[in-house]
Amino acid sequence: MSPIRMTLAAALLAAAFGSQAIAQGVFGSSYSSTKAANCWGIQGEKQVDDNTTRVCRGKVDLVVFVNEGEARETISVGRDKAAAGNEPAAQASFGPTGSALRTIEWRMAGSEPFAIIQRWQLADKGETGKDGRPATRPMLVVTRLPPGPVCHVAYVDVAANPNADELARKAADDLARNFKCGSDQVKVIGTSGRAVELAQQH
Repeated sequence: MSPIRMTLAAALLAAAFGSQAIAQGVFGSSYSSTKAANCWGIQGEKQVDDNTTRVCRGKVDLVVFVNEGEARETISVGRDKAAAGNEPAAQASFGPTGSALRTIEWRMAGSEPFAIIQRWQLADKGETGKDGRPATRPMLVVTRLPPGPVCHVAYVDVAANPNADELARKAADDLARNFKCGSDQVKVIGTSGRAVELAQQH
C-alpha cells in the first residue's frame, strides 16, 4: 500500500473510531486550568492575575471566558472571547457570592468536548467561619458546550454526595448534549444540600 493510501486509511479509521466512540457512549475526561499562567487579558494583554476578567486556553478550538465582578464570577466557553461572552453561561451567576476553582474537567466523546465540570464555592451568610467570613459550600456545576448554546445543565452538592464527581460525570454524559438552554431546567443530581439551596436563591 502506498504512503498516501496508508495515510488515508489511517484517517478514515480514526474518524470511524471517533464516531463509534460517540455512538457507544465511550467517554473520558481531560483537564485544563483557569489560573493566570494559562490565560490572557480581555484586551490581549499577557500579564493577568487570578482576580481579573480573562480568557483561558480550553480544549480543541475552545476558550474559557472568566468574568469577575462584584465578588461574583461567571464561566463560559466559546470559539473566542466574543462568542463565549454572549453565551447564557456568561450571565449565570448565583444569588450568593461565589467563585469557581481553577481546574476544569472536560468531558470528551472521542476527541470532542461536549461538557465541562467545575467546582464552585458559594458563600453561606447563614454561617460564619473561623476567619469571621461566611462559610463556603462546595458544588459541582455541569455546563454544556457547542454546538448549540453554552449553559448550566446540572448541579451536584459536594457535601451531600460522597460520589459527587461520579454523579457530575454521569449527568454530563447523559444530559448535556440534548439539554435545551432556555427551556430545560437545571437538574439537581443526587441528594440536595445547602450548596444547591444557595445556588437556587435569587
